Amino acid sequence: MNKVKIITDSCSDLSRDLRDKYDIDYAKMYTEYEGKETAASLDWDIYTPQELYKIMRDGKRVLTTQVPVQEFKRVFTKYINEGFDIVYIGCSSKQSGSVNTGFVVAKELMEQNPGHEIYVVDALNACMGEGILAIRGAEYRDLGKSAKEIFDLLNKEAKTVNEYITVHSLDALKRAGRVKASAAFLGNLFGVKPILISDKNGDQVPIKKVKGRQTSLNEVVSLLKESIVNPEEQTVYIVHADCEEEAKELEKIVKEQIPCKDTHISYIGPIIGASIGPDAIGLFAFGKEVTFVAGN
Repeated sequence: MNKVKIITDSCSDLSRDLRDKYDIDYAKMYTEYEGKETAASLDWDIYTPQELYKIMRDGKRVLTTQVPVQEFKRVFTKYINEGFDIVYIGCSSKQSGSVNTGFVVAKELMEQNPGHEIYVVDALNACMGEGILAIRGAEYRDLGKSAKEIFDLLNKEAKTVNEYITVHSLDALKRAGRVKASAAFLGNLFGVKPILISDKNGDQVPIKKVKGRQTSLNEVVSLLKESIVNPEEQTVYIVHADCEEEAKELEKIVKEQIPCKDTHISYIGPIIGASIGPDAIGLFAFGKEVTFVAGN
């Protein structure tokens, strides 16, 4: 059995400390601003989080792209040449085309490299929802499971990733086409804060709306408290779009209400950040199977 490499992409928002701890690599997507395209680095070595979110606070939009074919070929080939089988955990196919592109590239490279396997997992999530699924894959790898076994397990566990995110303003979602301009205006006017999840099909959708920032922070904790399974065995991951003090406040509420093993705070990366906007904040953990479907 070949050794296994876990690979994800820029949407996973896995900070370097987590990638190093769990030996995970990633394929880069790209951002575009003022006609200049740059790699969406999770190490923020192109620009800082403050620089990205200032652009958006100034009312400007940063565009994003999926993982290019050549980037998939680069990262997959690197590990095939080192003797690995690969499990790629990609951003939800409802939110990015990267999973489909990865599948096509994987098929081509397996034909060219018999004896090596590349499995592509649709995370049904983005941001740290995708990230924690990659971490789970790394944990299975360290238990000695094969690429195929990891693939099968992650396809089941993707349905149990629980995400609860709230945003400070609806402006970025409006510019990204996620909400209507009229809804964004009225929402901001009345202080409405939507709570977003990845639904059963992998679409990022609002499940409820609350009034006021503090209420929204309390609500995401309440929702996770209701859905998390075996919290004492889990790390609750807290992500934020350049609102670190609020993330620390949210961490305090989590520790008061959820008996989790640990917590971890990190930035929402450039790809997700470009869509959701500054001051977004949320929680991720494994829990009950997600059954909510938008529109039902």
